[in-house]
Amino acid sequence: MTPATLPFALEWLDFFGIAVFAVSGALLAAEKKQTFVTFLFFAVVTGVGGGTLRDLLIGAPVFWVHTNATLLICMGAALLVWIAGERLSGNALLWFDALGLAAYSTFGAAKALAFGVAPIPAFAMGVLTACAGGILRDVLAGDPSILMRPELYVTAAALSAGLFVLLVLAGLAVWPAAILAAIAGFALRGLAITRGWSLPSFDR
Repeated sequence: MTPATLPFALEWLDFFGIAVFAVSGALLAAEKKQTFVTFLFFAVVTGVGGGTLRDLLIGAPVFWVHTNATLLICMGAALLVWIAGERLSGNALLWFDALGLAAYSTFGAAKALAFGVAPIPAFAMGVLTACAGGILRDVLAGDPSILMRPELYVTAAALSAGLFVLLVLAGLAVWPAAILAAIAGFALRGLAITRGWSLPSFDR
């Protein structure tokens, strides 16, 4: 798999991840009762933060600087939340973030493989793609970073990214591998949200 052969359909997974992460950023601005400018800023930072770091590390052109679509998606997400935010449930931030986590970790690993990154670093790029935007969002909002909480978050991203890499190495086509990996990561994150699953903390 090369950048030229990366399935076009997989780009929709990227757009989906950008959109739902941007919504999650705007939702946090809504929770903080911020202005529309902050809505826009949080939506953009959350939507493109992880992918930007990934592209810089793998030597790819930064994905949002040569197209209008990405920032338009982020701005549209901010406007949607500004208009309809009060009608979204209190758990909306968690679920939009879970969707973005699954989609972005899978696409991040796929893009890294396409640019010739070795499998284990490609797995790491998937996790970075999924988690960095949310970490930046939380830090800017003054909230505890997801890295400092025991709930299954990075683990869910690792499941999606790792499963995708393994399935591709096993010979499965990219698109089915992406669907299975994204579903697995979302399911694990969903169980963490609904059942409070978390990793054990160091207690010695």
